[in-house]
Amino acid sequence: MNITLRRAVRALLPAAFALIFVAPATANTLNQNVSWTVDRSGTSSKYRVVAYGDSIYAGYNGSITKAARYSAPTVDAEYLSALWNADIESVRRAKSGAVAQDVYQNKIVGERSYMQSSNTRVVSFEMCGNDGLQARSSFKDQSGTCNYSVLNNALNSCKTYVAAAMDYINANAHPNTRLKVISNLYYPGYNADNVQSSCRDASTGQTVNMRTTFLPVLAKMNYWMCEYARQKGFSCNDNFAQYMGADYDSNADGQIDADALRYVAGESESAYVNRISNTLRSTLRDANFKFVNSSTSYDYIQSDDVHPTYTGTTMRAGLWGGSSGSGAPRYTSFSGGKSPIWNRYGHERMGWGLSVYSPTTP
Repeated sequence: MNITLRRAVRALLPAAFALIFVAPATANTLNQNVSWTVDRSGTSSKYRVVAYGDSIYAGYNGSITKAARYSAPTVDAEYLSALWNADIESVRRAKSGAVAQDVYQNKIVGERSYMQSSNTRVVSFEMCGNDGLQARSSFKDQSGTCNYSVLNNALNSCKTYVAAAMDYINANAHPNTRLKVISNLYYPGYNADNVQSSCRDASTGQTVNMRTTFLPVLAKMNYWMCEYARQKGFSCNDNFAQYMGADYDSNADGQIDADALRYVAGESESAYVNRISNTLRSTLRDANFKFVNSSTSYDYIQSDDVHPTYTGTTMRAGLWGGSSGSGAPRYTSFSGGKSPIWNRYGHERMGWGLSVYSPTTP
């Protein structure tokens, strides 16, 4: 490369960084694709887990060039490796900042070949988080009379593309696929949203509480993710329950909070939304303070108050393309089906949540 060209590239890089990526909550998107194989000693069989999604499955950590090696789908691959005594290739096709339509069209449909491989055994996806984040930002910026249509539009788009994604995966995943699963949404910024709006409700003339306004919409998104899963042969990894409820019975109702918050197969949308938004609302906690017992909590959300925490190293994923690699599992067996750190980080908890649906054989 000559001196003139090198100078031109250096001059363009800052602008390129700014144009390509600002933050996943905005309309800017960034492919963050990673493949990591859990290479188990003494095994010869190799199976594939394919995960489609946005910055959550990507393992976004604030970098435009790197992502967490052990985001939830790869954590799940480690569990599968032990369960099946096999090597597991975790293929993550993710796009940070992508709304549900983008994940559906450009990842699930556009990159369907990854789930069509004969060694594919699990197909997982998550979406709608950026639809919600963008609607929340739009609503927060409003003045005058509140316009709730931005929230309803996000909900409707989520429902449309979740259903479409499941139908497409059902039609295109290789027949050898044993498990199809969706991960629903936790509520990032739950405490931060406990403030009043700048806009005023048309009926009351008063400002509205942001958290009270957003929670039922998110609950409806989550309901339909799990309900469509029930209807279309998917499992539903209930991240909302796992992240937002304590792992003990804080309100003495006879149920562990996280279990009580779970979607119940067959319940109506209104029943689920009422249970989350009203009946059990006092048990909801910001995921920055995930209580695993009455005296111990862990931080499931990074400092951006959006993305799950993780442990371990990173991999190249983003501006300069994705990467692949392999390595020995961190844990070769799991007592009681749980790693020693299963409840200490957001991605570890989500990966364990995926693992509970695993078939016993590949």
